[in-house]
Amino acid sequence: MHCSMLKCKLHRVTVTHSELDYEGSCAIDTQLMAAAGILEYEQIEIYNITNGERFSTYAIKAEPGSGIISINGAAAHKANPGDLIIIAAYAVLDEQELKTFKPTLVYVDAQNNITHTNTSIPIQAVS
Repeated sequence: MHCSMLKCKLHRVTVTHSELDYEGSCAIDTQLMAAAGILEYEQIEIYNITNGERFSTYAIKAEPGSGIISINGAAAHKANPGDLIIIAAYAVLDEQELKTFKPTLVYVDAQNNITHTNTSIPIQAVS
């Protein structure tokens, strides 16, 4: 059996650019990519917290330390500068890999600077 699992995510990053006339992709500060384990040209899913849009694209590198999150090409219709988004990547794991696997979760501040990382999402009480 194989399961598709959350490999990593950048949680609540802020879109800094939306470039319609650019080859389609999402440019991500390379420090953020490295912290999460997102590879250049890797397929990513983007979940727009601000407007509810969800879409797939691929990651490309932006200047390290810049905080850039640029939604490019046709996807630029789905996100605007200032929108909060989650960028996620997934991996297919076999039963043996599932026993020890933990995702990499990266959290940032309003300027897309890393505040902390984790390997699990805390259990939340529902009221």
